[in-house]
Amino acid sequence: MSDPGTRKRLNLFERYLTLWVALCMGAGVALGKLLPGLTTALRRLEIGEGSQINAAIAVLIWLMVYPMMLRVDFGSLAAVRRRPRGILVTLVVNWLVKPFSMAAIGYLFFRVLFLDWIGEALANQYLAGSIILAAAPCTAMVFVWSYLTDGDPAYTLVQVSLNDLLMLVLFAPIVGLLVSGASTLEVPFGCCC
Repeated sequence: MSDPGTRKRLNLFERYLTLWVALCMGAGVALGKLLPGLTTALRRLEIGEGSQINAAIAVLIWLMVYPMMLRVDFGSLAAVRRRPRGILVTLVVNWLVKPFSMAAIGYLFFRVLFLDWIGEALANQYLAGSIILAAAPCTAMVFVWSYLTDGDPAYTLVQVSLNDLLMLVLFAPIVGLLVSGASTLEVPFGCCC
């Protein structure tokens, strides 16, 4: 971490991160329209057939997280348990507040206020999408924002790791409960064989 008295200067890339993200989105849409074969080829780069884990996206996310990982002092990980409040707040917000509040907000907008304009089928899909997004925290971005704000890399690593472990266990049940409860869509939990 830098000295609290000195002000961190963001480099050109960090300062205009929003612009770079917008340009990349635009470039992605343009490439998809101009070279649809490339899009299809990139989609096929799965890690394991049928896994739907795209190798190109996995590599790009790793490159996004890598600079932060270089700053982690793994010897200081044990000290994180002396400051549990931030981790507890993150876990409560991510797993008890965000998915349920987004389900309520989504229900209000898609199933009540805009239902006549978009119809029931689209309302269900939009509601399901908003619930899925709310229940899937972007942990890679936590690394990026922690890096940009000179956060504690060890603390960030523990926070993200706990969140990711909980995501493995809680994501499907919470999304299934909320999507099935707030819309007419069914979330299949049985084997598809």
